[in-house]
Amino acid sequence: MVSGSSRSAIEVTGLRKSFGGTVVLDGIDLAVDEGTTFSLLGPNGAGKTTAVRILSTLIRFDSGRVRVAGHDLVAEPDAVRRLIGVTGQFSAVDDLLTGEENLVLMADLHHLGRVEGRRRTADLLDRFDLTGAARRLASTYSGGMRRRLDLAMTLVGDPRVIFLDEPTTGLDPRSRQAMWETIRGLVANGVTIFLTTQYLDEADELADRIAVLDGGKVVASGTAEELKRGLPGGHVRLRFADAARLAAAAGVLADATRDDEALTLSVPSDGGVPALRLLLDRLERADLEVAELSVHTPDLDDVFFALTGHATGATATATTEKEAVR
Repeated sequence: MVSGSSRSAIEVTGLRKSFGGTVVLDGIDLAVDEGTTFSLLGPNGAGKTTAVRILSTLIRFDSGRVRVAGHDLVAEPDAVRRLIGVTGQFSAVDDLLTGEENLVLMADLHHLGRVEGRRRTADLLDRFDLTGAARRLASTYSGGMRRRLDLAMTLVGDPRVIFLDEPTTGLDPRSRQAMWETIRGLVANGVTIFLTTQYLDEADELADRIAVLDGGKVVASGTAEELKRGLPGGHVRLRFADAARLAAAAGVLADATRDDEALTLSVPSDGGVPALRLLLDRLERADLEVAELSVHTPDLDDVFFALTGHATGATATATTEKEAVR
């Protein structure tokens, strides 16, 4: 995951949104660089879907400032719509049409013209490995095929910013991997992806930067590694060839936790290069050889729980966004 341009594709300042007496977004700030994947994480009811609906011009916000693809969301909503695509939690595929007909319909809605619409349809069917099923009703498609068709429909208009709201929910592992490769390919071609997901491994795999939303506020942001390293609990595990070396190392590393049976020491560390270099220098000065070294840092599940107090995918007791929208 390599960051592309330093130009902002999405800029959000002080964004607020309430439904009745329920505050869903409480003054959030976000910045997303062009040609990168940005992931918004949070428990159910945190405000993720509301943020996506606002940024994609589907609902209004109460206050704040938003620019998407270089355009002000309030002053230039049509310009924003021309440059974005949205794939929501629930497929927008029409089951009464074939896969091909779904794409042709989107081409017509984008006013592409018959020749260009047919060309774009054929290209996307091939790109998403749907050519063989092009003339089958979408109702016969598997979950993975439907998600691929849904994303293909989003790409008909050649968007520069794509909002993916939990795009792999319900997919089998193979289909998830295929979707991940599609997302990576889009970003490699300069498209900006704004991703919400309940799967923390998905954010870890795909996102250049992550923001964690809880209670309508951004409680942390950074790269996955920055978020992990900011959490206590990281350590370096050292294994020694024999009990004598283990005992000697334990004398040098007084802050380590010792396991005589495994012949290991666990040394608190953020896992960064400077900390590892300092640790190895201390052992070298004591003429102690390490048989095996491994770095253990908190994962995104640990980060998520520490920041929000919720396990991944936990149902919030507060009113959910869907209920608020209704």
